[in-house]
Amino acid sequence: MRRFVQTHNRQRLRTMSTTATKKPISALPLPPEHLLLTKNLTPDAEIPNPSRFLEILKEKPSIQRRSRAISAQSHFSFTSPLPVHFPYRLQPPDPPPTDEERLNYIERKLAELEPLEEQPLPPAASGSRYKKFASDNRDPERVLIGLSETGLKDCVPGLDVGDALGAIGKPTLLPTEDADRQAVATEEEITARQELLDVLSGQCMLVPFDENGNPASGPWSLRYSGHQFGSWAGQLGDGRAISILATPHPNDPELLTEIQLKGAGRTPYSRNADGLAVTRSSIREFLAAEAMHALGIPTSRSLTLISLPGIEVWRERIEAACIATRMAPSFLRVGSFEALNPPSNVFFFGGHQQPSHWEGLRVLGEWVGRRVLRLEHVEWEGETRTAWGKKLVLEVAKRNAKMVAGWQVYGFMHGVINTDNVSILGLTIDYGPYAFMDVFDSWHVCNHSDEEGRYSYKRQPEMVFFAMQALLRSVAPIIGAEEEFGGRAISEGWADVSEPKLEEWSKAGQEGMRSEVKQLWDDTYDEEYARLFRRRLGLRKSLGSDEANIFKQYLDLLEEHSLDFHSTFRKLSAFRPGYFQGNDGMLDAFISRLLQSTPRPEKQDKMKASTGFKAWLEKYSNRISEEREEWGNNPQEEIDALREKLMNEVNPRFVLRQWVLEEVIAKVERDTVSGRRVLSKVLEMATNPFESWGAEGVGPEVCVTGEVEEERRYCGLGEEKMLAFQCSCSS
Repeated sequence: MRRFVQTHNRQRLRTMSTTATKKPISALPLPPEHLLLTKNLTPDAEIPNPSRFLEILKEKPSIQRRSRAISAQSHFSFTSPLPVHFPYRLQPPDPPPTDEERLNYIERKLAELEPLEEQPLPPAASGSRYKKFASDNRDPERVLIGLSETGLKDCVPGLDVGDALGAIGKPTLLPTEDADRQAVATEEEITARQELLDVLSGQCMLVPFDENGNPASGPWSLRYSGHQFGSWAGQLGDGRAISILATPHPNDPELLTEIQLKGAGRTPYSRNADGLAVTRSSIREFLAAEAMHALGIPTSRSLTLISLPGIEVWRERIEAACIATRMAPSFLRVGSFEALNPPSNVFFFGGHQQPSHWEGLRVLGEWVGRRVLRLEHVEWEGETRTAWGKKLVLEVAKRNAKMVAGWQVYGFMHGVINTDNVSILGLTIDYGPYAFMDVFDSWHVCNHSDEEGRYSYKRQPEMVFFAMQALLRSVAPIIGAEEEFGGRAISEGWADVSEPKLEEWSKAGQEGMRSEVKQLWDDTYDEEYARLFRRRLGLRKSLGSDEANIFKQYLDLLEEHSLDFHSTFRKLSAFRPGYFQGNDGMLDAFISRLLQSTPRPEKQDKMKASTGFKAWLEKYSNRISEEREEWGNNPQEEIDALREKLMNEVNPRFVLRQWVLEEVIAKVERDTVSGRRVLSKVLEMATNPFESWGAEGVGPEVCVTGEVEEERRYCGLGEEKMLAFQCSCSS
């Protein structure tokens, strides 16, 4: 049945792509101006508006590629995608020019690479306000290696991807000739897919124009600052990410989907980096975002993966460039606020940091509170405008507390929880050296650059809360001023006061809010952690004693006896309280199955482990029995079966383990065509993690297909050498 549903849905998606409700990417609806970041926040003073942006592409494109300190009031820079080799491969003229001639030559050659030539839109985009631009001087090979159906359906359901899924091929772990067969595509489907490929590879740029024929917006990169590994790093910003457009969601016109290319070339925030991404890191982010969404954890989303095999990128080795398209309502983060009110008198290791800009801080805060967070019970207009600073901080803290509770319950480790990687919306963003827990280790560090263990699994809630403290410090002057103004919102010119007054407001804002933010954080985190943990254990009642008596003791047993985090939860669904009613043989057999979830059975003290689990399972059994009335008057056998079903719906069979990622990456790098079908199948498993992949529950004596055997292998722990595998930040 599962196979039929997936095949049917895939065919249905392909068929729907040609219907009138679907539009090519160049015809996606434009958002109303009050929701568009580039219309409400302040651009880089060097590129002050979309018209000047297009002029700069012709005259002096290096402005958007040169690492520099952006004007203090600015929130973003207009930036065109330019995924090309870096350092730029420009042949010097002969004879050698003077310095001035050399600079002019470089600008002219860079301009030749910029998207300046207008391209025709497809017939299906008739009436669109977008114009499409490209450069005839660069046309790199572009290979579509991934498309997320779930990301497409949830975030941009009106986007026509043409025959993209057919071009990728049938998802399979064991590619065969049969997987190469594709349905014949129509000309419209091919056109839609090709335009998607052109735009999301950074080859073409979309620019919306207003009714007067003037450019209304353009692609952009965010400015932000932040603390990296606890130290102030100054201005950071989107060094390789460029948001190319935003479009309203059809189910909520006030909710935007921002589409962003990661690995799209240098921006003013690239510092010494090349602005590119590689296949390895792009695959990791592409899969992780959709896997996290499937687990119910707030996250950015994935749309496509496009390989640029002709562009070499230097990392630990030479790798091929790749662009991941990711989506979110907004990519603003805590560091966006820190950039406008940085800590003072602090040594930092970054290259730039501007002084505080109070009006820029107010503009950002008001727009985020009103349009991004959509804060409730705030009056934004007229003389009755009410304070928003305090509510903004509390809302961001609440969202992030829920997010990190999900991380902890599902064993996800981010690896780089710098304040510039913490979302204002409480989304998991910027996937790098992340990992999902294998054998449970509360102090596991997944980033081998994290020598002090700052971002270990156990410390993750503390580190996300550190970002909330940084946000509070940044917004504190506004909170203090609004308190002094009797709960009224600040207005333009609010900071035209003495420096001591600003310091007074900042101190009052922090002191007045510190304990409230901490209390809200603790309450929200504890409640969400307990709720999710109870779901994984099949419990319905909320008891304050569960944390100490049930959750912690269970995790201690996993850690002490080196048991796999996820498969042990999955096996626990088969537990029956009746095992304690005189049936020691069944209880012992069940414990024995639990203890098999270790990669090192020869090192396990089975006697001690059995004794420990028997004691815990008795508590767990009593806890289940206390909830008998929560399940109605059904027979115990039906209750047990229902509990097992519900637990299997929240405890993943498939987990995106490090060894799986490394194997998929290797297959794609070795052979893009066959590898992308493996990638597609792993994406399918990651977005349906609770299904019984690999004929779960069917014994080895039953003959299964090679594909099912591979599914079973991909649901396993993998080789011991890959357990606790650490990645670098470049991952």
